[in-house]
Amino acid sequence: MNFHILTLFPEMVSDGLNTSIIGRAKENEAISIETTNIRDYTTEKHGKVDDYPYGGGAGMLMQAQPIYDAYQAVTNGKKVRTVYVTPQGHTFNQKMAHDFAQEEELVILCGHYEGIDERVLDEIVTDRVSIGDYVLTGGELAAMVMVDAISRLVPGVLHNDDSSMDESFENGLLEYPQYSRPAVWNGREVPPILLSGDHKKVDEWRHNMSLLRTKKYRPDLLEKYELNDKERKFLEENS
Repeated sequence: MNFHILTLFPEMVSDGLNTSIIGRAKENEAISIETTNIRDYTTEKHGKVDDYPYGGGAGMLMQAQPIYDAYQAVTNGKKVRTVYVTPQGHTFNQKMAHDFAQEEELVILCGHYEGIDERVLDEIVTDRVSIGDYVLTGGELAAMVMVDAISRLVPGVLHNDDSSMDESFENGLLEYPQYSRPAVWNGREVPPILLSGDHKKVDEWRHNMSLLRTKKYRPDLLEKYELNDKERKFLEENS
């Protein structure tokens, strides 16, 4: 999968995505991440990419021309799915990450200042996405979050491609608690069932713990989850 990130701060994005699992995925060519400096495409001799908004108001607005030309340069005139990261967008979630992970190419546009001229957004953007109900100084951090979440769903990025399927939100529940060696640490023991070797019972325990954890920390998710009779009984007995 190829990511094209349009930004005023390409080093910020590149440095943040060159390490750990994502960095290794780039080295192994499971994904590619290309950052493009929007400022390189301005026709203004001093490198200016912003101006005052029509109608007045505080702050400056990113202009349409350099963004559009940068977009055309990275897409070669093709229609590519393009995400604008903005607090005004749909909230990013795991389902959306799966959807984006199906694309061969994805353009992510990072805004700054008071935003971007609406005309270029109407021209190139297919998806407006927010990572939460708060405002950042720019779209770079949000873009990095999205690239990380999407990339790990691309085949070959994770060492074990099945590992992502047990994680929080994959089945509508939060992930169960996990434990490693030693079996006793600081007076706290690993739940005996995990040492039993009975995989069926371990799976059942993990699912039940996911139910309890979701009920405790994200009851809103549990409201959307379709409980069967066995699950409902378990939660009633362990409330």
